[in-house]
Amino acid sequence: MKFNNAKLIEFVARVGLVMTSVLFWSVAMATEEPKIQDELVFKDFVIRSYGPLLVAQTEVDESFDEAGSKAFRILADYIFGNNNSRTKIDMTAPVVQQQNNSEKISMTAPVIQEKSRRGYFVQFTMPSKYTRQTVPEPRDERVNLIEVPARKVAVYSYTGSWSQNRFDQKVADFKRALERERVQPRGEPLFARFNSPWQLWFLRRNEIWLEVSLDGGSGKQ
Repeated sequence: MKFNNAKLIEFVARVGLVMTSVLFWSVAMATEEPKIQDELVFKDFVIRSYGPLLVAQTEVDESFDEAGSKAFRILADYIFGNNNSRTKIDMTAPVVQQQNNSEKISMTAPVIQEKSRRGYFVQFTMPSKYTRQTVPEPRDERVNLIEVPARKVAVYSYTGSWSQNRFDQKVADFKRALERERVQPRGEPLFARFNSPWQLWFLRRNEIWLEVSLDGGSGKQ
């Protein structure tokens, strides 16, 4: 098999991504998740309250299916030591992807991907031991540190493929369930992934998050 220089560079980059991903997910099996401050259970979903978060963010110009992989390399480089103190930062979970047609970031999660006019914002949540004053500063100008306020989200769980088609189908199911319970969401849905790419599809833990009012928003509250 013959490689030209461009194909060789692409091949090496893909191998590097796979190796980095293996390392990430071997660590991520025991990662910290955001602490749930309150949870209200419905038939098809739950509503959770989360406290403030500190996130590392980058922006990539890619499709729904490709943005996470490209952004992961940038953010993983930061937490693996490309920061001002050369500190390795523990991972958190899940990986979260958000589509939004505006450029304003309205919501975050452990790792968020949010649609912008140039692609997607992707975010890693920093471990809870860090504050904005103590977290290592990134050396890569593409990585920004952002403080996110407390929020309340409705959460819909499912297994299977990470494709946009399946995600869109589940979002439609989720919105119908919210309507039945008279819960009014705001903003765009986030796609939260808790497993490695090599996990069997039927064992994957996937969630869709939609922000709801901190004051309530349903007949049960």
